[in-house]
Amino acid sequence: MSETPFNIAVSDSKFALLKKKLSLTTFPDELEDSGWEYGVPLANVRHLAEKWQNSFDWRTHEAQLNSELPQFTRDIPVSGYGALNIHYVHKKSAVAGAIPLLFVHGWPGSFLEVRKLAPLLTQGTADFPAFHVVALSLPGTGFSQGPRTKGFDIDQYAEVGNKLMLALGYPEYVTQGGDLGFPITYRIAKLYGGKHAKALHTNMPIGAPPEAGTAPTLTPKEQERLAKNGEFFARGTGYLQQQKTQPQTLGYSLADSPVGLLAWIYEKLVNWSDEYPWTDDEVLTWVSIYWFSRAGPTASLRVYFEAENRDIDAIFAISQPTPSIPLGISHFPNDSIVFPKSWTRAIGNVVFDGEHESGGHFAAYERPTELVDDLRKMFGKAGPAFGVVKGQDGYA
Repeated sequence: MSETPFNIAVSDSKFALLKKKLSLTTFPDELEDSGWEYGVPLANVRHLAEKWQNSFDWRTHEAQLNSELPQFTRDIPVSGYGALNIHYVHKKSAVAGAIPLLFVHGWPGSFLEVRKLAPLLTQGTADFPAFHVVALSLPGTGFSQGPRTKGFDIDQYAEVGNKLMLALGYPEYVTQGGDLGFPITYRIAKLYGGKHAKALHTNMPIGAPPEAGTAPTLTPKEQERLAKNGEFFARGTGYLQQQKTQPQTLGYSLADSPVGLLAWIYEKLVNWSDEYPWTDDEVLTWVSIYWFSRAGPTASLRVYFEAENRDIDAIFAISQPTPSIPLGISHFPNDSIVFPKSWTRAIGNVVFDGEHESGGHFAAYERPTELVDDLRKMFGKAGPAFGVVKGQDGYA
């Protein structure tokens, strides 16, 4: 499992093909004054597509990512699936005792989500701990190779993450994840917790209501948030129904039409974030990672199908027995779904439970300072998970 340095280097021919496809786009019609009610407004997509075709400077953003994020690839053997060539970021701290942290993204995220976290987490002072940051591109996403056969489920993603950390020389480590990163890191805790995974932290805990008669009364704010969850499940989960049932059918559109892919992802960036001021370049860089991905956009969808059809419990991550290693939670109130604390406290050994006044689904990107602060509180000298990694407390 030798390591190979990696730089993003999209070929000129791929970029030329993208521009040609953009020039041939047929846009749909739109109802007058429909706004966002029916989906992404036509004017927004036209604007972004025109910029992607004519003025977006991918080479500049490619160079910036290569400069900011030390990237590598290595082959990771996966039980029953052979070796997959995995792309990852490995940004080491100058602090010798820094805590190894595995960051796991979700969908429609990528390794790009660690961009703002890594420079903050790798810092360390006498007042807060430092981390060695590892962020893998999930198999089938970004520049990681995708599985070629059926059944690659949450367990396999967890296996890749654990084996990557061991290959990097981190026999003990902690994890952080939101979206699909939560069930994956939760599974890591179940399969490798204690021996290798020493603690986990999530910004998107998924909980279930306690048994009747055992739950505390919900606060008005929690009741309001549960009502919003209902709205999301009623109107915001079309993507989930498609991706967990017929991902291949959707994949033809996303793999062939850059504007189709743009609209599919841009909708989530806007709807799931907390009024984050997305710039055109941020959106187009985010979507370009998917368009230029090694396995193509379709590969990233299949995890929903596998989790739904092989082991639904894995994606919701609420089954017994719960992991015993320390669990930290950061609650951002405007995530796509938010559960009451009385529900999420039942999913594990919760030792840190932070609450924020703002922030949405993409916390690592929207609110990196707040997320880093929570990690420092959890793993710092006064925190409940201080010293969980033997010999590495994060302090110089």
